[in-house]
Amino acid sequence: MPEPLISPAEKSYIEQGVEDDCRADGRARFEYRHIVLESGLLSQASGSARCRLGDSDVLVGVKVEIGEVDPTRPNQGRLVCNVECSPSASQQFEGRGADEINNTLTLALDRVFSGPQSGLDLESLCIIPNQQCWIIYIDAMVMDAAGNLLDCIVMTTRAALHNTRIPKTQLIDLEDGDVEFEIVDDVEEAEPLKGWQNLPVTITLYKIGQRYVIDPTSLEELCSQVTLTVGVNRLGQVCGIKKGGRGSLEPSLLNEMVGTATTLAKPLIEQLDTKLIEEETKVQEKKKVGQPVETLGFFAAVI
Repeated sequence: MPEPLISPAEKSYIEQGVEDDCRADGRARFEYRHIVLESGLLSQASGSARCRLGDSDVLVGVKVEIGEVDPTRPNQGRLVCNVECSPSASQQFEGRGADEINNTLTLALDRVFSGPQSGLDLESLCIIPNQQCWIIYIDAMVMDAAGNLLDCIVMTTRAALHNTRIPKTQLIDLEDGDVEFEIVDDVEEAEPLKGWQNLPVTITLYKIGQRYVIDPTSLEELCSQVTLTVGVNRLGQVCGIKKGGRGSLEPSLLNEMVGTATTLAKPLIEQLDTKLIEEETKVQEKKKVGQPVETLGFFAAVI
């Protein structure tokens, strides 16, 4: 896939704006584009969410199914991640052009949410140790690519996992000592994922010239030779760090970028969680009084 190009004049203009802390769209270096988030959109999914970060647009659906446990983790459930970039999201994704970025984003999403640092209680997803567990399938669709895709996908996935409900199961002891289980059909008995509050967000910092920015546009990404993605949870703890690009980072700058990501993550998580909890509270209040619960439509709920 040929790499997109940017003219020297455009690159110089963007670099000068970053240096002066006034980017081409008027934002400061550490300012996000407009975030719009809504959850509970897909009626056939166990959980779902859609997020628009600037012009980047991501939809995530979650399905839970029963399967066999991973032999290396006999007491835990499993997560299976998949990211697909729609061919209409960018000219680069036409044909097989999206294969590489799909694989890269899928692996990154899996690292964020499947590892022990994710904070998700995978042991609560185990039904019968060494036998059966709940498998959480996370499918992310990138519908519009306009920069900072990974951070947008992680934000959307976090919201979809908050919206996910796991059917309740009851264990049955058999006379021969074996154990079986049955699924409670009542959807009202379904339970939220344990530990979703501890799920991290990712803050990806892009070095442009001698400075660095967050939430870049597509053109700003073309000006960056090195990136640093930092996973941070609501407690401000760093859950993972990954460097990208072909450039290098001095140790002092690396420490500064990690500190910046940690500082920016806490208010972002509070903003996202407040929105999700408010939305869930409204749904529960409508159910109590017998009012129909309807989705407001894509992007009706604005942060």
